[in-house]
Amino acid sequence: MNNPGSAKNVLSSDVEIKGNLKFSGELTFEGKLDGEIQTEGTLNLGDSATVNGNITAQSVIVRGKVNGNINAKDKVEIKSKAELFGDIRASKLVIEEGVTYVGKTEVNPNKVAPTPSPRLAEPPKAPVPDLAGKSVR
Repeated sequence: MNNPGSAKNVLSSDVEIKGNLKFSGELTFEGKLDGEIQTEGTLNLGDSATVNGNITAQSVIVRGKVNGNINAKDKVEIKSKAELFGDIRASKLVIEEGVTYVGKTEVNPNKVAPTPSPRLAEPPKAPVPDLAGKSVR
């Protein structure tokens, strides 16, 4: 018995989409998309995939080209020969050798808020002269 939330879908390399793509479950995308992708599932971008737009997903595996930001609740994997021009926010990140990646990365597995850096001890104060010109501490 198949759970519809875990469906595996495939859009092959001859598919071109202009607009946003929204799905649940798992999708292997090999085509070209100009628009955003949103899913609570897993997006698997194949070798021939080209995405011009932002991606929001549970997990993303990139083998093709992405020109946009990726925001994943769980993991982003960028496989060798993939090209990514955009920022990444994820709990986990895997980047293989041979990847072209230009962007900023925020990886935060424990969803920890940034803590302020510890304050350095203040340097000792110089002696202050009193009105008579003598040093007083």
